[in-house]
Amino acid sequence: MLNLKKVSKVYEGKVTYRAITDINLTIDEGEFVGIMGPSGSGKTTLLNMIATIDEPTTGEILINGNKPHQLKKDELAKFRRRELGFVFQEFNLLHTLTVEENIILPLTLDGVNVKEMKQRAGEAAEKLGITEIMKKRTYEISGGQAQRAAVARAMIHHPKLLLADEPTGNLDSKSSKDVMEMLETINQKDDTTMMLVTHDPQAASYCNRVVFIRDGKLYSEIHKGSSRQAFFQKIIDTLSLMGGDAHDLSSIRV
Repeated sequence: MLNLKKVSKVYEGKVTYRAITDINLTIDEGEFVGIMGPSGSGKTTLLNMIATIDEPTTGEILINGNKPHQLKKDELAKFRRRELGFVFQEFNLLHTLTVEENIILPLTLDGVNVKEMKQRAGEAAEKLGITEIMKKRTYEISGGQAQRAAVARAMIHHPKLLLADEPTGNLDSKSSKDVMEMLETINQKDDTTMMLVTHDPQAASYCNRVVFIRDGKLYSEIHKGSSRQAFFQKIIDTLSLMGGDAHDLSSIRV
């Protein structure tokens, strides 16, 4: 599904900065993979390249057999809209629209008819438990509900790959747990491939596998066994071995 071959990213400027160095990473179809590492380790740079927001300096990124970075601007916009789903820390919902209008936005851009849009929005809302807030504006709902709406919007066009950047960063522990359980269910039931960038070991423990990055390079990876609690502990142990400042472990919730 996702294949990175010797991907590097160098930012040119007064001082040349190498953010990512020779990363090889494969994510299989239906996998739920977490990316973790200290602040400045290159997690967001990696996500942005996979999301086609940024381009690798060297190396190759394949998504579902396609090379998105070789597409022309219009084709890339279409590819991003149809193949990828995005969930962000800030929700990125439009305050002038209702929850339902936010959710169907990707379909509006693709010219899907109104009846189908409403049907798909209704199905997504039911799956995510937000049917009762569909007519509300985003400022009338809680953070947890907003993130559910953002997930519904990301999933409305059945993307091949869902990319989540700190999706629990602005949520309390109850809402975080709800959102992660929801992503886990979508991953298992719909076989949606997911990649999660997070600082939060609790959130990462819902993944099948966690890949750790340090100083722009792959550091190690661990796989979940039968126990999520044991996996959570392994994640914390690996983070403490990697070092990093207190902020990197600030959102641990046991």
